[in-house]
Amino acid sequence: MRFMRARVQSDVICGQLEDDTIWELDGTIVANNGPTGRSWAIKDVEPLAPVSPRTVVAIGLNYADHAAEAGLDVPDEPFMFLKAPGSIINPGDPIKLVVPEHRNDYEAELVIVIGKHAHRVTSEQAYDYVLGYTCGNDVSDRDFQRDDDQWVRAKACATYGPLGPVVTDEIDPHNVAIKSRVDGEIKQDSNTDQMVFGVPQLMKHVTRYIRLEPGDVIFTGTPPGIGPIVDGESVEIEIDGIGVLSNPVENA
Repeated sequence: MRFMRARVQSDVICGQLEDDTIWELDGTIVANNGPTGRSWAIKDVEPLAPVSPRTVVAIGLNYADHAAEAGLDVPDEPFMFLKAPGSIINPGDPIKLVVPEHRNDYEAELVIVIGKHAHRVTSEQAYDYVLGYTCGNDVSDRDFQRDDDQWVRAKACATYGPLGPVVTDEIDPHNVAIKSRVDGEIKQDSNTDQMVFGVPQLMKHVTRYIRLEPGDVIFTGTPPGIGPIVDGESVEIEIDGIGVLSNPVENA
């Protein structure tokens, strides 16, 4: 199934997608009482971030070729860090660079959306706790990332977590094309089959330490090809079977 959250005039709705139509759900995409019977053409709604996570976990160096690009070793176990929930923004919202003179990078990522309370989940149970997958952009201030022991300023700034536009369980998370473009020019062009740690391993590792609730998300890492963004540019993250997440870049 495919789900999205959207603004219709002054209302915010959650709905299930069928072809070019969004069917409103009574509730959210993670907790609802089924369809209300109302529907809209997708072209007539404004996509929003599909969930409002309480916890945003991210995984670093999960593509071997990206680790090589960064001059770092592939970790023996998933390398976790946190982004602030307040970093999440909608498709189309501007990424606002807090320190424009720093190097600020895009990072295309497949994002896991949690469907139910998850703690100490086994690899075999992992998919029972996954609602689906969406696109994410782990915007990163490399100066802060280099200078700080913790990555809070580098990764958690307001607007540094674009998310969307849809959540789907209709893809194989370990074999989909993932791309990023800046002003239409392809920068990253890879496949999730290059991930070091897959969904079962990530779910087991993350939930060993962190309790996840419905609507929480895990950014699963980025492939090689990362690079800087600056004021006036536009960034697109595209994952086959999900869609395109597009955001303009501005100075804060």
